[in-house]
Amino acid sequence: MSLLSHYSYGAMVFLLMAGLYIVIGRGNLVKKLVGLGILQTSVYLLYLAPGKIVGGTAPIVSEDFSLYSNPLPHVLILTAIVVGVATLALGLALVVRIREAYGTIEEDDILGCDRQSEAEEPSP
Repeated sequence: MSLLSHYSYGAMVFLLMAGLYIVIGRGNLVKKLVGLGILQTSVYLLYLAPGKIVGGTAPIVSEDFSLYSNPLPHVLILTAIVVGVATLALGLALVVRIREAYGTIEEDDILGCDRQSEAEEPSP
């Protein structure tokens, strides 16, 4: 087995690292959601890569076939896609509400507004 036969794992690691960098390294909340989407895509690849067997067929019992592919990873990915879309929709809705409340979607500006409002509040 050569390294070229596992190119999907290399793509998965690249997407994982890129998504993680975007989530951690960026202050813009929309960019963080894009990074989260890229991170989720790497997880999809992680599940799908071992799910397909070369020469395998759908798991329908027949005398003509002896090698079958496992359908479970594909079913899990469909569920993960639905959860990912719901997560993204909720994140975008929160970003809209944060933009309405603070006037910005930059994390540093939001934290600065919170610190400023805490400093202005009189302590009892």
